[in-house]
Amino acid sequence: MDYDILHKPSFALARVQLNRGEQIQAESGVMVSMSDTINIETSTRGGIFSGLRRSVLGGESFFVNTFTAEQPGELTLAPPLPGDIEALELQGETLMVQSGSFLAATMNIEVDSQWGGARSFFSREGLFLLRCSGRGLLFVSSYGAIHRIDLDRGQNYTVDTGHMVAFDDSVRYDVGRSGGWKTTLLGGEGLVCKLQGPGRFFMQTRSEDDFLGWLSPKLNNK
Repeated sequence: MDYDILHKPSFALARVQLNRGEQIQAESGVMVSMSDTINIETSTRGGIFSGLRRSVLGGESFFVNTFTAEQPGELTLAPPLPGDIEALELQGETLMVQSGSFLAATMNIEVDSQWGGARSFFSREGLFLLRCSGRGLLFVSSYGAIHRIDLDRGQNYTVDTGHMVAFDDSVRYDVGRSGGWKTTLLGGEGLVCKLQGPGRFFMQTRSEDDFLGWLSPKLNNK
């Protein structure tokens, strides 16, 4: 399997070249185009319960599409919002992916919802992250560009919850206020995720919630 990411970082498109018999799983609705040598099958991967868990609790689609190459062919994938795509090669490690940022993965990557507890109760994405682990290729997407930060052991870093994409499971995290209640309610920063290394952290340079908040008054005034 070969791949490249075209048109980064504003309107990224993942182009995947599949050899005969190779497969890739993708979030429902992200397929842009494919060769006629590739078949698509829609299912609730892991069964109905797993599908409901991803959909209701993880914020993902109830369905997952599996693409299989009967003969060598090309598949292109893109997220619904304009932004970036990053291809991450996992070598047995685990990434916690914010709901909505999962795009696609090879079949040997296990994708499951992960309980976040009270740490993420008030965050935009709800109670669940997606736990992606195994050996293979993982595609994540963003609104805006994807920016990687490498945290040293014990290094602290704060990010707005609307800018989260993914982080290593070695990174500790906690969701809380950016400051006092006055700052949280009136300062425009809202809730933040407080991270502590070691590990990688990927964030998106734009927030769809902030954009919709900026756009909504303008549409209502039309």
